[in-house]
Amino acid sequence: MGDTITAAVSGGAGTNGCTHRHCAVRLRDDESPRVEDRFRGLLEAAPDAMVIVDDSGTIRLVNAQTETLFGYQRAELLGRPVEILIPGRFRAQHGVHRDGYTGTRQVRPMGAGLELHGLRKDGSEFPVEISLSPLETADGLLVSAAVRDVSERKAAEERFRSLLESAPDAMVIVDDAGTIKLVNAQTETLFGYPRKELLGRPVELLVPERFRSHHMLHRGDYAATNRQVRPMGAGLELHGLRKDGSEFPVEISLSPLETTDGLLVSAAVRDVSERKAAEARINELAALVESSQDAILAKTLDGRITYWNTAAQRLYGYTAEEAIGRHVSMLAPPERRDEIIHLLEELRKGAKIEHFETLRLTSSGRMLDVDVTLWPTRDTSGTVIGACAIVRDISDRKRAEAELTELYEQQKHIALTLQRSLMGTPPAIPGLAAASRYLPATQGAGVGGDWFDLIPLGAGRVGVLIGDVMGRGLEAASVMGQLRSAAHALAKTGMQPRQLMQALDAVVADLDVPDQLVTCCYLVIAPDAGSVTTCSAGHLPTLVAGPGAGTRRLPAPVNAPLGVGDVLYQQSTAAIPPGAVLVLYTDGMVETPGSDIEYQIDVLTAALSDAFASDTGLESVADHVLATLLPDAEGHNDDVTLLLAQFPAAPLATATAELPATAPTVSEGRSFVVKTLTSWDCVHRADDARLLVSEVLTNAVQHAEGPLVLHLRRTATELAVEISDLSPHLPQPRLAAEDEESGRGLILVDTLADSWGVRPTDQGKTTWFTLRL
Repeated sequence: MGDTITAAVSGGAGTNGCTHRHCAVRLRDDESPRVEDRFRGLLEAAPDAMVIVDDSGTIRLVNAQTETLFGYQRAELLGRPVEILIPGRFRAQHGVHRDGYTGTRQVRPMGAGLELHGLRKDGSEFPVEISLSPLETADGLLVSAAVRDVSERKAAEERFRSLLESAPDAMVIVDDAGTIKLVNAQTETLFGYPRKELLGRPVELLVPERFRSHHMLHRGDYAATNRQVRPMGAGLELHGLRKDGSEFPVEISLSPLETTDGLLVSAAVRDVSERKAAEARINELAALVESSQDAILAKTLDGRITYWNTAAQRLYGYTAEEAIGRHVSMLAPPERRDEIIHLLEELRKGAKIEHFETLRLTSSGRMLDVDVTLWPTRDTSGTVIGACAIVRDISDRKRAEAELTELYEQQKHIALTLQRSLMGTPPAIPGLAAASRYLPATQGAGVGGDWFDLIPLGAGRVGVLIGDVMGRGLEAASVMGQLRSAAHALAKTGMQPRQLMQALDAVVADLDVPDQLVTCCYLVIAPDAGSVTTCSAGHLPTLVAGPGAGTRRLPAPVNAPLGVGDVLYQQSTAAIPPGAVLVLYTDGMVETPGSDIEYQIDVLTAALSDAFASDTGLESVADHVLATLLPDAEGHNDDVTLLLAQFPAAPLATATAELPATAPTVSEGRSFVVKTLTSWDCVHRADDARLLVSEVLTNAVQHAEGPLVLHLRRTATELAVEISDLSPHLPQPRLAAEDEESGRGLILVDTLADSWGVRPTDQGKTTWFTLRL
């Protein structure tokens, strides 16, 4: 540097009256070595690498820290261009910046806002921070550059940025003026702004306009006084503003950051929309729980009460203060304490108990009927930690149910009594073995409209009736009683099955019961003909069973049920062997929920075949059938009726004579009767039989059309005589005047015969009478 050295002088006028901030002072030759040594000592003591260059960029002076930092020996640097210490990609730009600085000559950090790098001798680069100072000397301008390695600081800054980016919340860092200096990716996502649109902007950009003035005041207070790590706006409703103008609730935590550039404030912003919505739902649920009319309480798994709503207080009489903390067993009568233990064990297993009806105890000692629903409560890991209960007072319902049950039982008893009294007990008919079963419904409204009847029709003939009135209870029983009485009376007239069914259809229509339907089946058994005549009004098929003969369906036309109206009923006649059993039943026997009725009839058929294969009596067969088709005696929801009627044995003897409708026929008929009875060894009844035949034949000759058929039938106990003609007019008994010769025949028949009657036939009529042997 020759004989002179330049010093930077600060302050006012210096030597030679220089008034510039920096002026060159030439020292005397005898002072130069001493000052230069002092300057070199100061340079060596500097903590940073010091590089002094002239205005052409040539290195004039360096200190030991420069050698250490860049890895060069001092001799390798002096006289070399300063660009030796700069990475090659920056050297061209550096010369331009250096020339620009020479023109301004200010003390300032070099490359403010730029990323500066140094180049070591080994070729490695490292980030640096450079401060420049001009030095005016007699030899010209020198520039002093203080170079600091900021590798560690840059690494720390990078770690800070990574930490910021990995934060789960939006992070916004602002300076003390409220200018945004740094944000993370979560901020971009949350507020909808690209990062570049936020940096350098006031933080109020992210605050709804109506809050901005208050926000600036709060921010100023925080910067001036608090500077504490704390949640921002505690107790306030805070909101953020997205780029699209939508607002959302937020929670903000503030942290002060003291830096060399001044105070920075870090704000962690969290969107609490979902939490606010959840809190709103929780508040709604809490309000619902408190306003519920049902008692709601919570308890731990050891039975300690932890929650008690207002309805629980009303129900049990305990306040929340009195109940919470006590064991739930205080609500159970002593005899039901074990029930509480059992329920808690089930809850520990995670079971839910719904609509459990039990008794509970109030604070006054009053017993309550309650409906309890219990379910377990769980923590976030799914572990059961307690239970919640909803309790409803059902005392009024229980009382009403008890009253209804009593009324129901009364009605059921009345209906059953009425039905049994109306149904009566079918008479024992000589020669006809029968077994019957009637089971009223065990569920629902109790008894229904089932009925059956056995009707002796005279001369060995028997009528068999079975029916089912739709519906249950008193009304069905009442309709059944009327129909049974009407059917019995009509059957006693001896009318054919199709005629009886036609008449019953009119009876149902006259009952004026809306939508009333009745199924019915009427059979007439004629043992001497070995046949049965059947008419079915929508009823289930009659079965024919017997030992060694299997079980089959009796062929018969299926007509519409009674009550449909405008139906022409048809009948059919089938041959039945002596000893065969007619099986009649109602739908309660074979109609069950979820099963096919045809399949159930097949099951009934198989059960009958199995029972008769054992050659058991009718009573045992009936029991076997019920046990097979109705194994649950208390589980049927409809009346069940089963009737077994065994076809009588053929008569011991029969005799028939066809006679013309002329006067001599009466004498021929008397002779035929006497002769036949003599051959049957029944002479003791010949006189009565001859007299009665004479009267009936005389009536037929006078009032009917021929030919006449005289038929005699004998059993072990009875003699039956039938006279058939082709006239449809039925004879009517009457009291004859003293001067009349006719009108006394039927009175005589009624007096002498054990039974007598007239029945219509397809060809005319048949008049019959019986005599006991």
